[in-house]
Amino acid sequence: MLWLEKLFLTGTTLATILTEAQSSVPIPTPWPEQFHATLCMTLYSGGHQITDLWYDWPKGRNVNLQQKQLGVYMYDIEWNNGTSFYYTLGSNGSCQVIDFGVGIPRPDFLDGAHYLGTQVKDGFLCNVWEKVDFIWYYEDVATKIPVRWDFYDGMPFLLLSLLI
Repeated sequence: MLWLEKLFLTGTTLATILTEAQSSVPIPTPWPEQFHATLCMTLYSGGHQITDLWYDWPKGRNVNLQQKQLGVYMYDIEWNNGTSFYYTLGSNGSCQVIDFGVGIPRPDFLDGAHYLGTQVKDGFLCNVWEKVDFIWYYEDVATKIPVRWDFYDGMPFLLLSLLI
């Protein structure tokens, strides 16, 4: 009977240790349902772009105002139904409609992401997650604010400001 008690206690202790270890893995902070962010991107061409992003989950839309370095000012309106409108203004204005088949990211789009540990990125100690070999997401350990996200193709999005 003593061996059964020891086995039970060992199993209970092991279960407790495993539960504590699992709960120490950070969970990415969901995005607020509405926010404004300013992002900086390094483009494939080596140039840069500043994007003002207005994220509005309740209304199912993103508005991205994009200024490429010494380039044309682009409006990018994205909808939850997967439709995006890219347009410019002026005498040479243009408009392009693209159906991506997926809408804007849910606030909890990182649910199920694989935790990779911590890493110093752009001067911040970050928790890092990867999801479906598509996005690597860096969140400041202290503030839980995103610092940047990098896509599978190497395109980095650096967060300069976040207003909620």
